[in-house]
Parts: sequence; structure tokens; C-alpha cells
Amino acid sequence: MSKRKTDETVTETGTPKRPKKATARGGDPAEVALAQPTEVEAPKEDLVVFAFRLKAAERDLIHKAAGAAKASRFVRALMIAASKGDEKTVVEIVRAVKEETAAAS
Repeated sequence: MSKRKTDETVTETGTPKRPKKATARGGDPAEVALAQPTEVEAPKEDLVVFAFRLKAAERDLIHKAAGAAKASRFVRALMIAASKGDEKTVVEIVRAVKEETAAAS
């Protein structure tokens, strides 16, 4: 059997036995993985889905009023404020939409 010209060693069965990959610190990869701190995730709120049907034109109006990637947050804030009877917040949301629409024109 011929020897390979690499750093690999050959087992008795003839298959190459590769050394463990070196890490940036030169230690054992398993030990390095254990030494790294893990991130602790904050507990998530228990959220549910609330869906309703609307026409495509209505959806487009919501997206236009809310701005890019903010439609769900906009609708949620408006619905919750209206459900609580918080007229001040509803009026503030409508006023903000009017100001953004006017500024975009």
C-alpha cells in the first residue's frame, strides 16, 4: 500500500483518517463550541392570529396608508385602539396617515 503525501493518516482498512479541523484558537472544535456563550432568548408573548377578509383595493389602501412593511402593525394598532374606545389614539393614527400621505404627494 502506498502512503499518501498529505497530512492524513491511513487506518488499517485503507481509508483515510482525517485530523480534526483547526479552529481560530487552535483548540478542539467541540471544546471551543462549549466555551462560547449561548444567547438566552427572552420569553415570547403568547400571540394568536386574527384574520379577516377584505377586497384587494382595501388591502392596497392599507398598505399605502401604512407605508412599506408596516401594514400589520398599523391595522393592529388601529383595531386595538378602536376596540378600547381610545378615540384620541384613533385620531392620532388617522392624522399621522394624512400627514404622511400629504408629504408623499
